[in-house]
Amino acid sequence: MYKEINKYVSKCISISEQELAYFNSLLKYKKVKKKVILLKAGDVCDFEIYIIKGCIRVFYIDENGIEVDLFFAVEDWWVSDLASFSQRTPAKLFIQTLEESELLFIDFKSKEKLFAKIPSFEKLFRLMLQRTNETLINRLISNISKPAEERYKEFIKKYPTISQRVPQHLIAAYLGISAEFLSKIRKRLSKK
Repeated sequence: MYKEINKYVSKCISISEQELAYFNSLLKYKKVKKKVILLKAGDVCDFEIYIIKGCIRVFYIDENGIEVDLFFAVEDWWVSDLASFSQRTPAKLFIQTLEESELLFIDFKSKEKLFAKIPSFEKLFRLMLQRTNETLINRLISNISKPAEERYKEFIKKYPTISQRVPQHLIAAYLGISAEFLSKIRKRLSKK
């Protein structure tokens, strides 16, 4: 159960077997069914999730009641509402499983204990935060500067496995276009 997360950690920081064992002891394993809401807007997010197996979506609901997908996460990725988690404020995001998933959770208190006992884990989480920030900035720039077809091609290239696992209407929402328009783009690309 900890094999993949331990590999992930070892790629980012150097730690001993005992430190890794302590980290593992703080994690809670959960097997979660498809379409389960793990976090609702308004609740305080008390977890960061590592995905062993499965696919998760992170979204918010806009003022018109429309779900807006921010990102999808699959195996070997972390998911949370970072602002809610770190500031202990109500979440603005929803987190939902799209597939039956196997997940490892670390709660706020456990993470603080981890940092106090093994400070090198702060580096790991800082690196994760930097990658997340970089990804979000690149997505924002792409959404502002590129047409929908180019954004779709970028999505497929960058996340080839996700496009096979996520319903097309959710990919369309992620790209900021209608499902019908995405269908036209896909049809046009298949003819090329």
